[in-house]
Amino acid sequence: MKITFLGATRTVTGSNYLVEAVGKKFLVDCGMWQGKAELEEENFQEFEFNVADIDFVLLTHAHIDHSGRIPKLYKEGYRGKVYAHKATCDLCALMLPDSGHIQEQESQWKNKKRIRRGEEPREPLYTAEEAARCLEVFEPVAYDQIIEITPEIHVRYNDAGHMLGSSIIELWVKEEGKEVKTVFTGDLGNNDIPLLNPITMIEDTDYLVMESTYGSRLHVKNEEKAELFLDIVSETLDQGGTVVIPSFAVGRTQEILYEINHLKEEKKDEEFKRKYQTLMKAPVYVDSPLAISATEVFRENTDLFDDEIKEEIMRGDNPLEFPGLKFTRTADESKALNEDPTPAIIISASGMCEVGRIKHHLKHNIWNPKNTILFVGYQAPGTLGYQIVNGAKTVKIFGEEMAVNARIEYIEGYSGHADQEGLMNFIYSFREKPKQIFLIHGEEESQDVLQKKIETDTNLSVTVPNFGETYDLNGEVILTHKVERKIPVTLKSEVLKRLEKLKEEMKDMEVYVKEDMDNTELKDEDVFRINEKIKDLEKQILSVIEG
Repeated sequence: MKITFLGATRTVTGSNYLVEAVGKKFLVDCGMWQGKAELEEENFQEFEFNVADIDFVLLTHAHIDHSGRIPKLYKEGYRGKVYAHKATCDLCALMLPDSGHIQEQESQWKNKKRIRRGEEPREPLYTAEEAARCLEVFEPVAYDQIIEITPEIHVRYNDAGHMLGSSIIELWVKEEGKEVKTVFTGDLGNNDIPLLNPITMIEDTDYLVMESTYGSRLHVKNEEKAELFLDIVSETLDQGGTVVIPSFAVGRTQEILYEINHLKEEKKDEEFKRKYQTLMKAPVYVDSPLAISATEVFRENTDLFDDEIKEEIMRGDNPLEFPGLKFTRTADESKALNEDPTPAIIISASGMCEVGRIKHHLKHNIWNPKNTILFVGYQAPGTLGYQIVNGAKTVKIFGEEMAVNARIEYIEGYSGHADQEGLMNFIYSFREKPKQIFLIHGEEESQDVLQKKIETDTNLSVTVPNFGETYDLNGEVILTHKVERKIPVTLKSEVLKRLEKLKEEMKDMEVYVKEDMDNTELKDEDVFRINEKIKDLEKQILSVIEG
């Protein structure tokens, strides 16, 4: 059996793995590249395999960085099955057409620029209609059932606890008289996620292909997370501000709704009650049509919730409903939120602030020091969310330079991904340890730290594959082939690239400042302002050096 790593290698996007075994070729995930423009351009490249050769697809979950190129696969002639958990199929029925709609909008906007530059316009990666059509090849499966794909290939889907329907896939292949087992984790969940069941632990495997998003970090524990959330929200509302929460439409939004509803159970002291009442008096808007529809899918799949949540539902306490919760479906309703001065909580997609209504809410709120922008999920390098979280003083939104004066907060504990402790516990849980672990879906720093920890603590062999590498898993793990095309933008390469750009910008700044100083009409207040900006820049440079 061979595995070729064609995505999410030394980065957290574009999950795609080609498996070749017993005369079959199949994919585990077929995700979209997201983040910087260079990465998104990869979506338009040809697949590194012949689409006609692919026999079937195993999909771990519905997030677009795992499922988003399935419509492209279908558009290019693929008609085999896509095996996925039933809830994943339900969510893909919402998310893939929504992705197609975004592709159409982005294409229209970018084509105007191309035409102005004298370039040929380009079709969208796929349309909403094409994405809807690809759903006909989806085959829903249940957890805990061994499925025969062929007499030699069997799979079982297990709850990964990452989002509704997310799956750890066990793959058994009988080849040359022996059976080899490989486990693909997809994205492993954070066990502090209240709605979902914990990760299913697997007893044994020969090979493990495991995500590593938070391989170098530990999350805030659940009790601290809830209290921190309440403190941030109540403090903002007390001073007449609005809390804007950029949230992934599927998963994180529903968890935040649960948290708001469930805070009343946490503590009973007077100060807590005051903060809770402040929160409850404020309107809470879910401003994302996709998030609204996804919330309905959550309500229809409550059998996947953990036992405590099921008991609450049986008592009539729906964890996704509470007084003050409002859903805004139309664009006009969304615009009205930014015209209303009433302090509020606005939960809007996308979670990394790249597309959707969140950009409008940021434009209207990020400049105001009364407001708070509260991040609750991973921010990939190169995204607008990443810039804001990492201290940008100004950001460009719809081409306009905006001052970041709002309070910026990030509660990492809401992440849907397991932290380092969770990833290590998953490895420890194997009774028969894997011969080889492949780390995927992580930035370089996270993978380097996790690789060293696994090797030190368990003595297991760990490989961090590069894009296009093929590994033969028959006995000894051997690197047999490597595609030369290199995926751009890793975190380390981005740092070096930014450093070079900064050096050029410093030269430009020197020229412009000297020109200003030679200007006899320059006012004292202008000189003071320039001096203060240079002092601020000097402090930031010293902070980088000292850090």
